[in-house]
Amino acid sequence: MGKRTGKLKYRIGCAALIAAAAVMIFGESSKAAEEEQVPRENVYRSELTNEWIDISLQNQRPVAIMVDNEKWALPHFGLTEADVVYEMMNSTANGRITRLMAVVKDWEKITRFGNIRSARPTNIMLAAEWNAVLCHDGGPFYINDWIAKDYSANLSAGFSRIPNGKRIEYTEYICTGELSRRFQAAGYSKEYNAFYPGRHFVFSETETDLSAHPAARACTRIELPFPHNQSKLVYNAATGTYDYYEYGQAHTDPLHNNAPLTFKNLFIQDTTFAQLDENGYMIYNAIDFGRSGYYITNGRMIEVVWAKLGENLPTIYIDKLTGQVVEINTGKTYIALVPSDVWADIVISGTP
Repeated sequence: MGKRTGKLKYRIGCAALIAAAAVMIFGESSKAAEEEQVPRENVYRSELTNEWIDISLQNQRPVAIMVDNEKWALPHFGLTEADVVYEMMNSTANGRITRLMAVVKDWEKITRFGNIRSARPTNIMLAAEWNAVLCHDGGPFYINDWIAKDYSANLSAGFSRIPNGKRIEYTEYICTGELSRRFQAAGYSKEYNAFYPGRHFVFSETETDLSAHPAARACTRIELPFPHNQSKLVYNAATGTYDYYEYGQAHTDPLHNNAPLTFKNLFIQDTTFAQLDENGYMIYNAIDFGRSGYYITNGRMIEVVWAKLGENLPTIYIDKLTGQVVEINTGKTYIALVPSDVWADIVISGTP
């Protein structure tokens, strides 16, 4: 595994958190790893979503694709194909505009995805949690040392340009067959390698609605303090998932009949950051310990604490009440890194 960096910040209850994180990272008693699955032919449970997918994908490493989230970049093509989507502040300038990072397991089915934009140091750490190859179009010089890390793999720039009447920075997309060719040219294996830290999430054996959790509260709408994008997620009772909205409208995918971008699981992380220069470039302190967060599913929410113990180790989410690793529902997951200085500005509403 890659070198561990940063100092752990010990807080009240840290012993329980360390124990829970150790179980998750090192697999000492992972229910997901030990769970007996109902035998099915030629399929397995995806490690990203727990959905049944083709057995040929079992050892295939995912990609993590940087997607521009400026209004001019809309509509996004193919984003509903992502298994996990991160949203985070990309700069302290321009109203703290966000950028998306989409983690895709079955990337060989991509026909058009994007548009593609640059990466930041935080993205390299987060992509490494999945042993994913980061797909982006360059970035500031601050990423150079991170790209050089032994666990890091990336494909930068040179993707397809599709004229769409917009400025050139909004015209770059990953298209059919492109990733396979780029993997081969870069000498990257399509399969997990020695830096793969293992399964990221623990999935519940049954559908979890948190109704029996003594500390759960209703959450059918969450508005995030991203002023430029006005990001929010709204519970859709018909689908049992949370639809993503930004710029005052629902996010839809024209590549898939304007399907909504929707998620079964939401993780919201209170995350500190450091500004790197006067231009707004920044890095999240993604390696941290015991910070606050929320896990949201099926119209309810619980408080969690999260820990990331190393650059290419997975972020662990611990139920604040029980001290146990959070078991999540089968389906897609959205993860927001919310700056700590506006954490109190999150707006949560809902009815039981």
